Amino acid sequence: MSAVATVRGQSPQQIRSLYRQLIRQSNQFTAYNFREYAKRRTRDAFRANMTEQEPRRVQELVQQGLKDLQLLKRQTVIGQFYQIDRLVVESASSGKQSGSTGEAAR
Repeated sequence: MSAVATVRGQSPQQIRSLYRQLIRQSNQFTAYNFREYAKRRTRDAFRANMTEQEPRRVQELVQQGLKDLQLLKRQTVIGQFYQIDRLVVESASSGKQSGSTGEAAR
């Protein structure tokens, strides 16, 4: 991100702030699949465009990121209206530990 320093008013700190906001908003999804998809999509987009230096393109990417942030905010609010059961991968431990092997008892 240092290559895009002060491009049309977009400092590296502002771009990092946008990244953090997108990740934090992604964590607000109640559904595991949506949450992980949004985080992965954000990370991949920022990595793919990390070396972008053209001022116009950087401005377009920031504007797209802001639109995506607004979209995530709307979708997380809508998603909170619907309660779903947690998936197995979300729970820390799904069963009691038994014995010294550490296997889950069912």
